[in-house]
Amino acid sequence: MSPIFQEPIGALGARPVLLGEALGVAGVVGALLILWLVIAVLRQRAARRVLEARADAERLTLEGRLGEMGKAQAELSGRLSSVSELLANRQADLARLVSERMDGLGHKLGQSMREQARDTGDTLRTLHERLATIDAAQKNITELSRGVVQLQTILADKQTRGAFGQGRMEAIVQDNLPRGAYSFQHTLSNRSRPDCVIYLPNGAPSLVIDAKFPLEGWTALREAVTPETVQQAAQRFRSDVQRHVGDIRSKYFLAGETHDTAFLFVPSESIFADLHERFEDVVQKAARQRIVFVSPSLLTLSIQVVQTVLRDARLREQAHLIQDEVARLVDDIGRLDDRVAKLASHFGQAQRDVEQIQVSTRKITSRGTRIGELDMAGDEDPEPRKLASGGGAGGGSQG
Repeated sequence: MSPIFQEPIGALGARPVLLGEALGVAGVVGALLILWLVIAVLRQRAARRVLEARADAERLTLEGRLGEMGKAQAELSGRLSSVSELLANRQADLARLVSERMDGLGHKLGQSMREQARDTGDTLRTLHERLATIDAAQKNITELSRGVVQLQTILADKQTRGAFGQGRMEAIVQDNLPRGAYSFQHTLSNRSRPDCVIYLPNGAPSLVIDAKFPLEGWTALREAVTPETVQQAAQRFRSDVQRHVGDIRSKYFLAGETHDTAFLFVPSESIFADLHERFEDVVQKAARQRIVFVSPSLLTLSIQVVQTVLRDARLREQAHLIQDEVARLVDDIGRLDDRVAKLASHFGQAQRDVEQIQVSTRKITSRGTRIGELDMAGDEDPEPRKLASGGGAGGGSQG
């Protein structure tokens, strides 16, 4: 060994460290370091090969999955094409069905609207006529209010009051009885002349109507203020009425010629009501003598009863004509019943058509809802086939 390697370079405790020893140790360390580097490089290469092998395996797996996805996509594309074609066909069928139903419904709605417009026009015409009637009634009320004022003036004069009562009685009789069923100022066998005589059918005695109601006492009673004058006017009115009732019975009650009941006409409803309210004894006493007080409305009702009796008599006289008319009426009713039955069948058919339209609209709504709820994401898609099978069955039934 060269002397240079024997040179000490340091000390390790009490022992000196030589250069040759230090170089030997350094070589061993370097060899170890190189060995470690080689081992590290080998490990890195091995890890890289493992990663490459794993990447190759994953790439192969991914390529396999991509191939499967391509096949699934192709299959799904075919199914979507079938569903699109099916939906297009069903949409065309639905459009045609809706168009046909809408055309029919539009025709019916148009006809219904025309009928409704005609009914509305008739209603408006009727309303216009009723409004015109109301206007006329309003005018009549206005004229009636004027007439009430004039009535007070008329009742102030005795002669005018008599003419007024006679005129009202004659107007009521003329308005409700045909000519020949009555007579004004008819002369009886005892030379008395009642204001009106009504001829009753079947040879019955005539009914006498007197229109000379004593209004002076009632006017005095209305104008009385103090209790003494009221009592005096009431006594006068009672006496006048009773005396007039006696005159009617003595002059107009003729056996076999006039009826045993006579009417005493009171020309005012208010006087008639006051008479029954305050002089009930006078009314009862006159009724016992077969004298009946009648107001304008009550006389109208009584005349209408007489008119009904006259009509019944004429009907009995022409019973055979009535029977013929009744037979014709029965035939007309039979024809009317047949026509009503036909009309009812038409209405029933229209109602069935409306029910079928409602069934179709419910089916359209249900199918639209099912189309909107179709799930296209899964591998299996049974809903379109169910729709196709259900649609074919439904379309063949009532579509």
